[in-house]
Amino acid sequence: MPASENHRGSVRRLTTTDAAAYRALMLEAYATHPSAFTTTVDERAGLPLGWWEERLGADAGGTSVVYGAFDEAGMLVGAAGLSFEARQRARHKATLFGMTVATTARRSGFGRRLVLAVLAHARSLETLRLVQLTVTEGNSTAQALYERCGFQVFGVEPLAIAVDGALLAKVHMWCDLRGAPAR
Repeated sequence: MPASENHRGSVRRLTTTDAAAYRALMLEAYATHPSAFTTTVDERAGLPLGWWEERLGADAGGTSVVYGAFDEAGMLVGAAGLSFEARQRARHKATLFGMTVATTARRSGFGRRLVLAVLAHARSLETLRLVQLTVTEGNSTAQALYERCGFQVFGVEPLAIAVDGALLAKVHMWCDLRGAPAR
């Protein structure tokens, strides 16, 4: 998919050359918004750069792809990934993961552009029928964004993650790729 550009920066698929910037962005997101992610800084900080490169899905048969949002100065300020199911009976599904936009770049439309780029990528793959995600219950801003992009709630998982001694629920959402794309 070509890069999405406007006067506020661009959105494009990340490559291995973006791995260090992607790592830094995600570690900052895990630290700044711990309740938004299942992963912690400690779990990811020690991983080699090669793990982050692999996560970007540079290989044609990779298990994931990641899109990034870049500000006018060319700095990576947001990311959202798509992971693919390996099991034969679940290959029609993919999962949106690691959605984040840096605090300095919020309210610039990057979140919506990232989600729509991931969905456009998913729609370009004949084998995919749906994309699912989870959002921490109470994160109404993120949930509303996903709903505007075509996701629907299908359930809530109670006690899904433990953050600083609190057990938080996750709202499960899905988007039918054959439905009308969000605009």
